[in-house]
Order: sequence, then C-alpha cells, then structure tokens
Amino acid sequence: MRRMPIVLMFSLLVAMPLAAQQWPAPPSTADVPVLAPVTVSGVQPGPGLWKVSRGDHVLWLLGTTSALPADMQWRSDEVERIVAGSREVIRSPKVKFKLDVGFFGKLFLLPSAYGARKNPDGKTLDQVLPAPLYARWVKLKASYLGSDRGIERWRPIFAGMELYKKALKKNGLRGGGQVEHAVEALARQHGVPLTDATYGLEIKDPRGAIKAFKSAGPEDTECFSRTLDSVEHDLPAMAERANAWSTGDIATLRQLPDSRFRNACAEALTEAGFARQLGIGDLPARVEATWLAAARHALAGDTQALAMLPMDQLLSAHGLLAALQAEGYAVQAPEGDLPAAASSAATAPQ
Repeated sequence: MRRMPIVLMFSLLVAMPLAAQQWPAPPSTADVPVLAPVTVSGVQPGPGLWKVSRGDHVLWLLGTTSALPADMQWRSDEVERIVAGSREVIRSPKVKFKLDVGFFGKLFLLPSAYGARKNPDGKTLDQVLPAPLYARWVKLKASYLGSDRGIERWRPIFAGMELYKKALKKNGLRGGGQVEHAVEALARQHGVPLTDATYGLEIKDPRGAIKAFKSAGPEDTECFSRTLDSVEHDLPAMAERANAWSTGDIATLRQLPDSRFRNACAEALTEAGFARQLGIGDLPARVEATWLAAARHALAGDTQALAMLPMDQLLSAHGLLAALQAEGYAVQAPEGDLPAAASSAATAPQ
C-alpha cells in the first residue's frame, strides 16, 4: 500500500529546508545545449568523513546526497572501520508522524488523503498554470512521463516532483538512500546501536489536517517552475554532483550546490496557510534541533560515534556542522578539503 500523500507532503516540508541553501540565481541557460549526463559506475569509496571532537570524544560525520549514479556501488572501508569502533550510529535528521487513528481509521482516510494531492475543484494543470509554463510541462511530460492523464489533475508541486523523480531515473541517477541503508546494515553487522535523530509529531486530527491542506495548500507555481528549470537545465550538474560524491571529490561538491528548486518548494510549503493552521511552520527547525541534541549527547557520552547528515549541512556556512563548530566543538574536514572557514579548526589540537 502506498504511503498517504499527506505524510509525503509533511516529510517534504522538513527534508527540503534541510537540503536547501541560499545560492545566487543561475544564469540564463535558454540557449545552452544540455548534454546527456554521464555517470560513474562500479564500486566507489564516497567522500571522506568530517571529525567533530571535544577532548577525547569524537563524532564522525558522513555526508549523504540526494542522488547517486544508478550503476554505482558504494563501499567505504573507512566508514566500516569507524562504525565497528563506535558506540552508536546516528541516523539523518527526520520527522516521524503518528496519526491518532486506528487501522480502520487510516483506511477511511485514504480517499481523502489521495484527494489532497489533487487540484481543488477538479481543475487540471492547464487550468491552474500560466500557458507558457504549462507548455513547458507538456514537452517534459512527453519525454519522461508519457501519456499519463491522471497526473494532469495533481497539484503542480506533486506533479513536478513526479517528473523530477522520473527524469533522474532516465538520466542514470537514483535516490541517495542506498548509503544510509548500507551504514545501518554495517551497524547491525557489528552490533552497534542505531540512534533515531527523529522529531516525533503526532497528528491529533488527521481529517482536519487533510481539510486544512485542501483549503489552504501551497501556492506552488514558483516551485513547479523551478522544478521544470532543474529538469531542463540542471541534470548534467546533478550527474556531476553525484559523480563527485561517489569519488570523494569534495571540492566539486562545494562548487555544485544542490538543485535550486528546493528553496522555492520549501517556501511554498512552510509559508502555506495549512502549515500555520496546524502550527508546524517551524517544523524544519524542530527537526534540526532534535538532531543537534543527539549529536551533543553522543559527544558527551561516547568516545566514538558516527552520524549521517545531508552533504549540504556539512558544506554550508549555516548548516548543522557550522552550528556544532559555533558551540565550541573542534571540527576537522576530510583530508584535502580545507576551505577557509574550516582551516583554522582543522589544525586545532585534538
């Protein structure tokens, strides 16, 4: 059974701001030919680890990525060695939703939840989008989604995400979840406890949440437009970013921020009326605070631990790694990656 779209929507509300950064607008690429991306394959080591420490307590950080080459297999001897010697492995920051209904209540909610994915009043995309934007959609849909008619009734934000997912697959890319699953498998293999850095949110009134989303959902035209921009122009950069993660090329990762459509989509969700009605407009901040608490606990009680974070949280001057450094923890970047902001910390006594 597929997950309820309302849960997917809340998950995106958290995940997108965690990955998004404020990058300058890209130059126009209207007249630039887009070449088919080429991705690496075979066994690859991935990036090096960041070291966060205080005294003799160390937390190693592995940066994850949203997309990987489809034919790449990740294997890191360094990560396995560190997992084997750790007291715990901390998962990436996430939100966990608990619906205050029983099994049968969830079944009754499904029709309403699927309806929340659709445009209000039965409208189709050509009725809710500006004509030039819809024309771009039609062209990309033909390339990646074929003749799917049902998606024409979806809200633009959901239709764009489906297009983005299929475009990644067609261009030799896949989601980055494989890495987290592999680390979790290593932890189980070596008997190392897994710690959920998860913010738990109970939806007391699921029907009310769905109703709020239907009546005050996101103004998602800008998100949709930026998503089309990414599919039209960013796929080669996404492939280069995936390759850079696979081969451990952190310098290239610093030069290639994650796709800019995430900012627009995050803003569409967090500023929507339904988020204010449900009191969850600050949910991303709560999730980040939960992960930081887990990291501090590990640094206080473990001689060694490993944690996972989206790569942008490690590279950004405003990410969670920077937050730990601002609290006085010593931060050492992987070998060969000494940006100006981190160079002094990297040489600090451990």
